Amino acid sequence: MNSTILSTKRLSGSQRELALNGKLNIVEYDAINIEYLPFEINSDVDCYIFTSKNAVHSYLEEQKSKVNKAEKSQILKAVCVGEKTKLLLQKNNFEVLATCENAENLSQIIITNYKFYSFLFLSGNLRRTTLPEQLIKNKIDYKEIEVYRTILKPKKFKNTFEGILFFSPSGVESFIQDNSLSDSTAFCIGSTTMNEAKKYTNRLIKANKPTIENVIVQAVKHYNS
Repeated sequence: MNSTILSTKRLSGSQRELALNGKLNIVEYDAINIEYLPFEINSDVDCYIFTSKNAVHSYLEEQKSKVNKAEKSQILKAVCVGEKTKLLLQKNNFEVLATCENAENLSQIIITNYKFYSFLFLSGNLRRTTLPEQLIKNKIDYKEIEVYRTILKPKKFKNTFEGILFFSPSGVESFIQDNSLSDSTAFCIGSTTMNEAKKYTNRLIKANKPTIENVIVQAVKHYNS
């Protein structure tokens, strides 16, 4: 009998197929919504910080309205969290100096290798405090602009799922508002998401790579081993 799992993010066709081929019954919903915010960048910096693709998308949306094409074509430097964030930046004229799995590791790279750079962190409203605290503590020249907002979309589920796929700490927060994790295994995209889920369950499995596909792969392996 196929295992039934819940994805806290609507999947693409290929991602859904990956789950179905792995004998998983998938229920999908969006636990969060992302709203891009208008913003202005008023100072020159050496390097941008992105800890999610949402911040990159917001930056790109804002740049569409700018008429300074010379600025658009300029190659900018960035450090980021996540390989897919890195790829998105590289496709849009950014030179990515460093990428890490989480913000804590990224802060250490900044402190160790780029201590004399000036940075602009394009963040969301629910961003963790680890990176800013470390930069301030180590006297890194750093500014921050909120460029997107994460909106929780709680939804009550009557049935219990064997496994739940989580792709962000805010996804965990949204789910847990109206549901329990006590009888489910939480499959998490990364350490920060897993640390949030750990507050509610000790049945945790982290992806080997911080991608949606790998979260699904971990669930397939778990229920077919």
